[in-house]
Formats: sequence, structure tokens, C-alpha cells
Amino acid sequence: MRMVTDVLGLLALSASSISTAALPLAHASHHSGPPIVVVVAQHEAVLSDFVVPYGVLSQSGAAKVIALNMLDGPIQAGPVTVNPDMTAAQFDRAYPSGADYVIVPATADKHDEELAWLRKQRAHGAAIISICDGVELLAEMGLLNGHRATGHWASLAERRTKYPKVTWLTNTRYVADRDVASSAGVSASLPISLALVDDIAGPKVARRTANRLGVRYWGATHDSELFRIRPSDLAVHTANMDAKSDAVAVKVEGGDDEVALSLHAEAWSRTMRDDVTLVSDSGGPVRLRGGLSVDTVKASSIKPDVRITVATDGRAGSTLTSDLDRIAGRYGSGSARFAALGMEYPWGDLKDKVKRRTR
Repeated sequence: MRMVTDVLGLLALSASSISTAALPLAHASHHSGPPIVVVVAQHEAVLSDFVVPYGVLSQSGAAKVIALNMLDGPIQAGPVTVNPDMTAAQFDRAYPSGADYVIVPATADKHDEELAWLRKQRAHGAAIISICDGVELLAEMGLLNGHRATGHWASLAERRTKYPKVTWLTNTRYVADRDVASSAGVSASLPISLALVDDIAGPKVARRTANRLGVRYWGATHDSELFRIRPSDLAVHTANMDAKSDAVAVKVEGGDDEVALSLHAEAWSRTMRDDVTLVSDSGGPVRLRGGLSVDTVKASSIKPDVRITVATDGRAGSTLTSDLDRIAGRYGSGSARFAALGMEYPWGDLKDKVKRRTR
């Protein structure tokens, strides 16, 4: 059977070099049952920043995972509509002692309500983990002053200017400082989530979860200096924005893997060429493998230019590479590179540079 490529796209690792990593948060649950992990947003979030941690943690069985919207209503995660499990007020009533871990995805705004709620969870003793530029909410709280953190490569200069008291790291997929952790760009949501499983439940559970997802390596090794916007990338962006959008239908069935689904939808939507829609045979809400509910429309209601079926073989770890290859075949390698830059994912010439540097 063909070996699945690692999710970071970094190295063709030999069996002897497969490695794992945990987040050194040293944080114990203050609940009698499994740890409570909350993924929180306020109406909007970056798709994979929200869905990947939810899927990885819930599928691992290491914790009770709750999708939370600060206010009533669905969460718009890119092209995907997520039906949260609770509002913040409902969570506070159900869990007055707070969460054990709170995961903060990137969002369009720094809402005062969300910042206040995060401060309250912090006061209860929750460890805080940001995905991508969700780290800016942590910086707004002053939580990172005098400490190390990371975020998306493209926002580094702005973060250094706005939050000069933070030691901003590059060339790492994730970093933990005390009981606060942060990750790099969008695709880093998968390795940091597996590292968190390792931290909560140990390496055996993390390895079992990684095997189910087809991931071989989830360490922090990364080369963020590879990611730079070239004039040709700007030209691709302009051309794609002006081009006719393709209708991309992602077929979803109950029990499908939310991790793979989010990576499919993320990659195609980031080309700026596509309108991505989740479809199912009957339409309406669909409950995914880890328990997350997403809205779909009836498959017969649209005529897609591109059809995608969520893999059922548990190989989410190879989803991004295969999708970017397919995008390159349809729109050209420039569009696939543009999507890879946005997701901070080594693909194509970016991955080739990684290989050359590690020889």
C-alpha cells in the first residue's frame, strides 16, 4: 500500500524517523470526567482553524469537545455553516467552573464580548490555544506580553508593530509558553491539534488518532521563511478575482470526517475562483464523524463545475496535497500556489525548497 505523505509536506520520512510531539502545557483537568475543550468563535471563523481542532480532539476521544458561538446562531466558517453545540451563556450555565482548554481560531474581528469571555475562562484556569491569527485575540488580552508566540506568516510585521511586548517566533508550526499555545497559519491546525491530544491523553492516543487521519508527523518543524508573496502571486489573485467563479460541490454524508471536509473546502475556496457549497442527498444539517453539525443544500439543487467527495478512508492527512494537485490541473500551478500560501502549506515549488534545504 502506498505510504501517505505527511500533513506538513516537509519530508519523505523513513519509518525510523517518524516522530511525535506534545504541547508542554502541563495543564490538568479540573473536571471529574474527561477534559472540557471549547472551540469558540463569534459568528465567523476561518474554516480549518475552527473545524480541524474540533474534529481531531473529538475523534481522539481524549476530551469532551464543544463548538461554541459567543452569541445565538450559526458560525460562518468560510464557505461552511457550522451549527454550534452551545452559546457562551449556555456553556457558562452548564459548566460554571469553566473549560479546561479553549481553542481560539482566527476571526475577522476582535469582539469585546469574546475577549471578556476568554478572560473569564482564563480566570477559571483554562489553558488557551490559538490557531493562526487567533493569536491576536490573545495578544489583545495582554496574555502574551513577555512570552513567546507565533501566527500566520503574512501578519508577522503587523503583529510585531501592534504587539511589541510579545516575542514573535518564526520557523515553527506551534509553540507553548506556560499554559498558552499558539500555531502558525491555517494548515498548522492539524499538527497542533495532535500535539494537544498527545498532551492530554499521551502518545499512544495521539498516534492512534494520527493513524486514523493518515498523519505520520506532527512536530513543530517548519520553515516559514519560504512563504513570500511574489509579483506573479498578485497577478494570479487579480486574474482569479476577475474570472468566472466555478461552482464546487463538496458531497457530505453523515459520519464523514470533518477534518478532511474542512481541508477540501478550505483549499478550493482559497483559490478565489470558486463558490464552495456543501451538498447532501436530502439537504439540511449533517452530523459528522466527531459530532460537528454542518448545513448542506440538496445535491440536486445545483449543477457544479467541480465535484468533491469527502474521503471515507480516514486519510485526511493527504487531503491538502491531492486537492492542490487537482487545483493546479484545473487552474494552473499559480492558483494552487496562491491557495497554499494562504494556508501556509508547503506545496509545489515551496515543498521542493524544503527538500533542497534538508538534504
